[in-house]
Amino acid sequence: MNNTNYKKTEYNQPLIEQRADPYIYRHVDGSYYFAASVPEYDRIVLRKATTIKGLKDATEVTLWVKHERGEQSIHVWAPEIHYLDGGWYIYYAAGDKDDIWQIRPYVLRCTGDDPMKDKWEELGMMQAAEGDDFSFHAFSLDATVFENKGEHYYIWAEKTGVGKQVSNLYIARMAAPNKLATAQVLLTTPDYDWERVDFWVNEGPAILKKNGKIFMTFSASATGACYCMGMMYVDENADLLDPGVWTKLRYPVLKTEEEKGIYGPGHNSFVKEEDGETDLCVYHARQYDEIIGDPLYDANRHTMLMRVTFDEKGFPVFEYQKNFV
Repeated sequence: MNNTNYKKTEYNQPLIEQRADPYIYRHVDGSYYFAASVPEYDRIVLRKATTIKGLKDATEVTLWVKHERGEQSIHVWAPEIHYLDGGWYIYYAAGDKDDIWQIRPYVLRCTGDDPMKDKWEELGMMQAAEGDDFSFHAFSLDATVFENKGEHYYIWAEKTGVGKQVSNLYIARMAAPNKLATAQVLLTTPDYDWERVDFWVNEGPAILKKNGKIFMTFSASATGACYCMGMMYVDENADLLDPGVWTKLRYPVLKTEEEKGIYGPGHNSFVKEEDGETDLCVYHARQYDEIIGDPLYDANRHTMLMRVTFDEKGFPVFEYQKNFV
């Protein structure tokens, strides 16, 4: 650990230590799968359990290891496992040792029915739609996939601009698990002060569907204590590729709370509890803010959980809870 001088509280107990960008998927048979960034940023790992808390001590299997050189040889980040069109896919980002910030989104496909045991194959970089000359030509990462009204959509972060670039979030409809059907549409750019601390960043999208609405949380600013979580929403019957129908909240929905010992919460995902009804927010955070060196390489972003409640208007409420794990 880079820093052992932290305050343990009733709120900051991890489900899994040193696993950032956590993603938990609940399969149709009730099994839970867990993927996340490892501190070495050099591989993709997967856990499986019959319960969410069972993931804590579940055996972790390495599915794929970075290349020795060239593309996908450094900065393997934010893997998500999805079951699409009868097959297993993992979406992740990776860079090039010779140009470490040349981050691009990639896809793995499982060659069998058991993602823990069967071989995974590379499908290469995510493919843009025909005629789209903009997507995936710059720093691109943090892709997520979701379904609505029989269509699959892909949301990802990509930088744009000259000089000091800005990380925006884009959406497109999918033609196949590794190819887009439509050109990118800009969903959100860092508009507010809380999205512009050290870096201008919107990244880490996650989808929660409830009460006829689609809620998209995302993370903002640099990866230290300033990291926080914002939210947008849209009606499930709207044209999701029309940016005008999305609404972005003015203030973050989750941020650092020093008295609870939670710093830099973000890059979350959502999953149902075992009852199939209760929504969980799966996020990473640190237990301290005094980071030695670059926050990106501090290993102690831990996977944490909270139950999501909903207010009288049907909007999600994010509150840290005691002794959840």
